Amino acid sequence: MSIADAIPLEDLLAHVRACTACRDLPLGPRPVVQAASSATLMIIGQAPGTRVHATGIPWNDPSGDNLRSWLDVSKDVFYDPNRVAIMPMGLCYPGRGRSGDLPPRPECAARWHPRLRAALPNVALTLLVGSYAQQRYLGSHPGGVSGRVKNFAIPLEAGWFPLPHPSPRNRLWLRQRPWFFEQVVPALRRQVHALLQ
Repeated sequence: MSIADAIPLEDLLAHVRACTACRDLPLGPRPVVQAASSATLMIIGQAPGTRVHATGIPWNDPSGDNLRSWLDVSKDVFYDPNRVAIMPMGLCYPGRGRSGDLPPRPECAARWHPRLRAALPNVALTLLVGSYAQQRYLGSHPGGVSGRVKNFAIPLEAGWFPLPHPSPRNRLWLRQRPWFFEQVVPALRRQVHALLQ
């Protein structure tokens, strides 16, 4: 990022929300992002679903309900941009494929993430929700999402906390890994509560 790219966060968010780089998307562009320079927690997920696209409110769906439950935070706290920044890998709904939503469009992260992250100097912890965010920020792992999440303490030292996607479709994954609720969720809550208290 060059000095010329450094503009006030409010102006940057206006540019992000006006982005039409992916105007060929099935529902058209509608970038969904939440941020303020005082935010201490950042959540990087996959991409908005249809409900989030319709409302413009991030994590406004059953996946969001699950995520807030894991974090043990209220909607008031979660949707306070002064405390929580939310930036998906793909800022717009990518469309539907044969087995669910398509992957996030890669243009978004390359175009906006470095600039948004640079404009959020107080972020002390970033939750990497799902494989796309983890792959971009942590690289590959022989154990995939399960390996990263189970060994969360290693990336946590650098301010990253990997999580599985909280989609209700991941019930089987969660059932097969009781350690997630026994070990990972309590550690996650401790970290998040320490930041947002």
